[in-house]
Amino acid sequence: MFFTKKIFGLWAVLALLLGSCAKPIANFNYNDTKVKTAPAKITFENKSKKAESYEWDFGDGKTSSEETPTHQYFKSGEYTVTLKAIKEGKISTKNKIIKIDAPEQCLVEIETTMGTMIVLLHNSTPNHRDNFIKLTEEGFYDDLLFHRVINGFMIQGGDPNSRNAKPNAQLGNGGPGYQLMPEFVDSLFHVKGALCAARTNNPQKKSSGSQFYIVHGTQLTDAQLDQLEKRKGCKFTPEQREMYKTYGGTPHLDKDYVVYGRVISGLEVIDKIASTPKNPANRPLEDVKMKIRVIK
Repeated sequence: MFFTKKIFGLWAVLALLLGSCAKPIANFNYNDTKVKTAPAKITFENKSKKAESYEWDFGDGKTSSEETPTHQYFKSGEYTVTLKAIKEGKISTKNKIIKIDAPEQCLVEIETTMGTMIVLLHNSTPNHRDNFIKLTEEGFYDDLLFHRVINGFMIQGGDPNSRNAKPNAQLGNGGPGYQLMPEFVDSLFHVKGALCAARTNNPQKKSSGSQFYIVHGTQLTDAQLDQLEKRKGCKFTPEQREMYKTYGGTPHLDKDYVVYGRVISGLEVIDKIASTPKNPANRPLEDVKMKIRVIK
């Protein structure tokens, strides 16, 4: 009996030692049954064994030490995802390639200090679309402010003079040194979330080369839309009426300012920015900075 207990004890100690010395096994998976189109948010399922910590490399310069991370890819391409499973200095590595397809339409991400919006740029306004993409890829908008914010109306930014602007600075007159000829499209209108070109009061209605606003607006009634039709000499389509009544907007600006995009994700961010406290010049008391990137 004593001999049996001793043998059992030795096996227990040996099993413990072998378990503590076991090498981790790295493995992971992700949902690859759906088409992944940028911007693609991928959740990785960690299926590693015997690991104490993890190091992820998503192949786009971003890393994580979370056990089951979620990562967003903003550009199309093939990315080699690497997972390292670590235990007591021992490392096991697993690589997989993930493919992200390009979006069918032009998308940009507007990241702000109050949240992030995804904006679709309309192909029917190619000059405004291409100019916005050009400035974005040059880093023109990085760290600029939403310098003019009016609740129930719009949030405006894109003045290069707003970068590192002092609290009492006069803003709203800056630009890249050129203007754009207008591109008015009947099917594009000032519903909530519309991305539009700001401009000075000029007879040709030329757009600012860089300043833009995103419509916040208010909900309207049929009676209000009827009055606007008479005043502007226009006719709202049934779709436009329904959108203005349901989501709100600024229809009095239609055909006077160019609409060249719309927010397709993050409408609540417009609400947050629009309701932030402001000074008498409608500049937020706490700077609302932006960073814009093109999603390809």
